[in-house]
Amino acid sequence: MGNRKLLLLYPFSLLYGLITGIRNLLYDLNILHSGKFAVPVICVGNITVGGTGKTPHTEYLVRLLKSEFRVAVLSRGYKRKSKGFLIADETSPVRDIGDEPLQIYRKLPGIIVAVDADRRNGIKNIMKEFPETDVIILDDGFQHRRVKPGLSVLLTDYSRLITRDFLMPAGRLRESSKNRKRADIIIVTKTDPAVSDNELAVIRKELQTSADQKVFFTKINYGDPVPVFNEENAGRNLFSLNDPAGKVAVLITGIASPAGLIKYLEQFFSEVIHLGFPDHHYFKSRDLDRINAAWQNAGACQKILITTEKDAVRLREFTYIAPEIKSSFFYLPVEVSFLKENKNAFDSLIFDYVGKNKRNS
Repeated sequence: MGNRKLLLLYPFSLLYGLITGIRNLLYDLNILHSGKFAVPVICVGNITVGGTGKTPHTEYLVRLLKSEFRVAVLSRGYKRKSKGFLIADETSPVRDIGDEPLQIYRKLPGIIVAVDADRRNGIKNIMKEFPETDVIILDDGFQHRRVKPGLSVLLTDYSRLITRDFLMPAGRLRESSKNRKRADIIIVTKTDPAVSDNELAVIRKELQTSADQKVFFTKINYGDPVPVFNEENAGRNLFSLNDPAGKVAVLITGIASPAGLIKYLEQFFSEVIHLGFPDHHYFKSRDLDRINAAWQNAGACQKILITTEKDAVRLREFTYIAPEIKSSFFYLPVEVSFLKENKNAFDSLIFDYVGKNKRNS
């Protein structure tokens, strides 16, 4: 059935590839113009529909740079209800800023987080309002070719490399995988920590990078559970995944690829009940009813509600959730780390680029 569906959709993928290919060619020939800026601009993005880990990699860059440089993050604010250029602040609701930008703003204080679907306009506004900015990180900007970043980081999922995928709608690629040539750095994300050196070499060869491109491999690290609602208790060990009291987990996700998280939790729980919602889903009252029903039906007296960091941003805005649910609701923070001791090499590339391209350097 899968192969038949692929054959049926493949002609539409060819048409889609033709359209995106013409668009990219117009930019490559400079018929359509990409804006350049005096401030260092680092783009973190992909050419796949969702699920490659853009936000934790953006957060990694922020942590890396914020102690030495004045950092701004610019996102389009996917699925936000507002329009135009906005800057996140303490009062920003998720509907205005978007879940991922708001997560970054709350998680990494002291940086500028802005949203604008027109990244060129967004960069201009950041530099106008915050002229002291040293570096701007574009979250999910690889396909936004109206801006030419100084350094481009392309992400591809280890479990579904862009070289093994198809163009939409037959696959998940938003443009041809050949356009990876635009990237300065390619990161293979969500890599199996047990991957062999031989397999890494096979992947490097398959990506067919040029001499100037660098390839790195990262893995996902889940942190200790953090209360979704009782934020004043965030620093206390209220619950541990290794605690034998946690027998059943009711998992709520609104992300593109929950399989890795489900597999991770199955190490700690006898049962994981998964309620899946679309990526960036805005939860409604009926969704809370569904969550409550799953919680009640779980039956076990030793149970916990778990969600993702991104979903917690949206769920936290509900004020009328039952106290029993609130006290049992946790999210798992996510960070990335580099495999094969390549962290220092990656960090040096980033520091060298920003340091050499600061406007006063």
